Amino acid sequence: MAEPNRQSGENEERIIEIEIERLRPFKEHLFQVKDDKEMFLLQESIEKYSILNPLIVRPVPDGYYEIISGHRRKHAAEKLGYRKVPVIIRVLSEDDSILSMVDSNLHRERISYSEKAFAYKLKNDVLKRKSGRKKSQVDHKKPRKRSIDIISENCGDSPKQVQRYISLTKLIPEMLQKLDDEIISFCPAVEIAALKENEQRELLKAMDYAQAIPSLSQAQRIKQLSKEKQLSLEKMEEIMCEVKKGEITRVAFTNE
Repeated sequence: MAEPNRQSGENEERIIEIEIERLRPFKEHLFQVKDDKEMFLLQESIEKYSILNPLIVRPVPDGYYEIISGHRRKHAAEKLGYRKVPVIIRVLSEDDSILSMVDSNLHRERISYSEKAFAYKLKNDVLKRKSGRKKSQVDHKKPRKRSIDIISENCGDSPKQVQRYISLTKLIPEMLQKLDDEIISFCPAVEIAALKENEQRELLKAMDYAQAIPSLSQAQRIKQLSKEKQLSLEKMEEIMCEVKKGEITRVAFTNE
């Protein structure tokens, strides 16, 4: 196969086949590639119909290509023994690569809370950065859209909901995992994200002590105590030990 033209612009893009060994994952890629049921179904589809949607890649200086969209397709093809996969090569900046990567994954049927949270944050950071670079090129009399509003329009969540998701990136890893595992519900998790890191770790101890998870009202009270600088492990244990039918779910915690 002839070496593809690495200088081609988007108007000249075409589908070519590239050896899998020349592909690298995008360094800012946030989304997990799991050998789960969805991966099994993807492998079945590729085995039956081949790869219908080419991967989107960009050239990197050492002769390799970075995957912008298609990490799961590449993994599935690799497991099936494919040596080459169809790709479209695009010359993209770092920021444009991030936006393309995020947008191609946000519309997947199933992504975790943490993946969506960090994707929204990453996209928000990039849009703010790009907006800052364009300040000298815009009409200052015309109001510009907030990055949060742009994300909302593209992804379907309200601006407030986008902000809630972004706030989840402040959760410590252990708390974020409990959200992904649906041990903690979304709304209480948003409240907990406002706590300092050490307060979140103390809350985990209180949850373990009470063998319970916080309801929304409990999480809000804990957050308020933190704002008032009145929060302590003892107060969290007291709140977590309250029994309110329909508001609290008791679960078994294991020592990690």
